[in-house]
Amino acid sequence: MLSLRVAAIACVMAVVASTSVIAQTTGTIPPPAPSSQPPSPTANQYSSNEIIDAGHRFFGSVSRGLAEIVEKAVSQWGLPNGYILGEEASGAFIGGLRYGDGTLYTRNGGDVRVFWEGPSFGFDFGADGARTMMLVYSLPQTGAIFNRFGGVNGSAYLVGGFGMTALTGNHMVVVPIRSGIGLRLGANLGWVKFTDSPTWNPF
Repeated sequence: MLSLRVAAIACVMAVVASTSVIAQTTGTIPPPAPSSQPPSPTANQYSSNEIIDAGHRFFGSVSRGLAEIVEKAVSQWGLPNGYILGEEASGAFIGGLRYGDGTLYTRNGGDVRVFWEGPSFGFDFGADGARTMMLVYSLPQTGAIFNRFGGVNGSAYLVGGFGMTALTGNHMVVVPIRSGIGLRLGANLGWVKFTDSPTWNPF
């Protein structure tokens, strides 16, 4: 399914590029953790070491800079109470599209298959296919992930070969982490919509 989506991106990008849409960002981003010491996880949160270990297994040999980017995320948003591991494909020529699928892991709510899609707009060019880890914050229950999350302007970071951005919606924060060819951190606005089944509609 993902490979078919990659083939369709080029056809749909022309339509998306001509569409003038401003992403609506809802919710608020939690403030940075007040202490310089690593926070202790609650019963439903994941520690930095657990996220790093899961990422090392997932990204494999390209995961050398993962610890640094995870620590950056933790210092900015604290500890997540869920994370997504999956694969995605995207492309852009001013207007772009992104499609992916993976699994949401939670401590107490079980694991859930998720799909995501969304457009981006701005000075962003290129294409990529990548494994993606997404840290999820303030997730009240697994079904709450099926929503639209808008990009946070100025939240992009490049650390140790990994790229990190932030998305927010309904008082939750999702932080996608991508490596290598999957960075594509152009200056863009957009959103990601999570669904429980694959769809071509990014809106």
